[in-house]
Amino acid sequence: MERERYSAQSRGTTAAAIGSNGGQFTDRNPDMITAGKLITVHENTAKDCLSIPRVETPDTVKKFRNFTHAEPQVRRVFYGKANDVDIASHLTHGVPTSGSLQAGNLVNPDPKTLFNQRYLDKKESLYANKQRAPLGKSHDQTSGLPDHVDIYGTSFGLKNVFDGTAGELVNPNKSYQQVYIESMQGNDLYKLTHHDFEVGEGLDRNYDWSRYPKDGTFGIATPHENDGKHVSKSLKWLRNDQLDKGSKIVSKRVDDFRERTQPQLGKVHDPIKDTMRVSEDHTFGILIRPDEYGAGDLMHCRVPGDYLRGKERQRGLLSAVRQQLKKSNYHNFNDLSAAFRHYDKNGDGRIDINELQDCCLQFNLPVDPELLIQLISYCDANNDGTIDYNEFANFLNWKDKMSSEETLLAPSTAAAHMPDVISKQIDQAVGEHRTSSSMINAAVGGVSTQGYRKYGVPTIRSDLAPPIVRRISDRTNYGDESNTYGLVNPSVYSNRGVYEKDFFQPRNQGEFSHQTIFWKQF
Repeated sequence: MERERYSAQSRGTTAAAIGSNGGQFTDRNPDMITAGKLITVHENTAKDCLSIPRVETPDTVKKFRNFTHAEPQVRRVFYGKANDVDIASHLTHGVPTSGSLQAGNLVNPDPKTLFNQRYLDKKESLYANKQRAPLGKSHDQTSGLPDHVDIYGTSFGLKNVFDGTAGELVNPNKSYQQVYIESMQGNDLYKLTHHDFEVGEGLDRNYDWSRYPKDGTFGIATPHENDGKHVSKSLKWLRNDQLDKGSKIVSKRVDDFRERTQPQLGKVHDPIKDTMRVSEDHTFGILIRPDEYGAGDLMHCRVPGDYLRGKERQRGLLSAVRQQLKKSNYHNFNDLSAAFRHYDKNGDGRIDINELQDCCLQFNLPVDPELLIQLISYCDANNDGTIDYNEFANFLNWKDKMSSEETLLAPSTAAAHMPDVISKQIDQAVGEHRTSSSMINAAVGGVSTQGYRKYGVPTIRSDLAPPIVRRISDRTNYGDESNTYGLVNPSVYSNRGVYEKDFFQPRNQGEFSHQTIFWKQF
């Protein structure tokens, strides 16, 4: 018995060594199927799944790819020369030269010995200039002078005459008249030799001035403008101006290539339009029919009969007519009762479409009958086809600026009253929804949001079935993961690889009758 138990324990130890918890416990039930998923499987780990062998690119494809998408720091070779022998990288151009003296040796030469210095001086003494003017001694030129010349008492050159200072030359002690007279001496000869004339000075060519005055001018006076537009015209030649304004002659081939490859102003860039056999106004794709409702209609949950998309012009015209009628009533009547009596021609206490049209013509406000029908439909709160006093005061007047002191007489009853407030909202809250925290589950008996529509995606996707084999990148919680309590306080069975779902898994009667399920170790 002990031998069988020991062999069973050995088999359990060997089987458990295959799992992730190998060597940590002894399998007490070797005949039972291990619950959970086997993790440590040879050549089926996450590293093996991610380590995908790289497919080598064929040589026939590699030469094209190296030319179009070359790797960094790799010389791009044309695919037609990819299989040629590489000779250029081994060629050396030019003629090899021998090394010359370096700058360091020239700046800091090696110290010379006394023998080397004497030897160099001996070689330099052979030159004639070294003999005539040795280095470090004055040049003796007496050998080239005549014998009768006294080398100590003879002076060569002219003696300088010092008749004034530099300041006296620049600023002489003379008047302006004296300086001008001295400068004009010999000026005519200077003009003749150097053609140096004063600004605006006329050239005397010795003409016969007996028929014309000497100070007369020839030609037409040049127009002068202070803004400088003539100067800019003279700086810009007429030929260049005409070239800028004129059309430039470009080759049709170049123009077609530019139009095909470069974006043009106001045109769609289509580089393959020459190959498409379609018309210029052709449109690709499927034309989607626009919806009859807009984003605002969806947000406010409007019914199909109350959609406002496409009615912006109609609503704008209706608002303009109402604003004009409000201004006319405010400037022409003292109170609301007088204004209503003016509109109510027959005195029945209601305004129909004919009475409203007559008043609009009196106020120089021509309105189409269709627009009047829409105006009455807008102001008619009780849907009786006419406008009563309360509707007239709320929608066609500024009731806060006009008083209501008089009594409005109706055909059946007469009573003095103030106009009631009529609320007219285009977008009313759906279901009387209010966002106050005191109304939504913040107090006992508050508004319940149980039946409200939910938005967004739930964190725990219990509405989806978990996949049999989950990917590594799948981070979705399908409700089968443990919560915070389960992570902090794990179960005893979870350490053995048995989880809660294993207890609730349906089993047949044969599995329950198996004695190994209820076998215990004491």
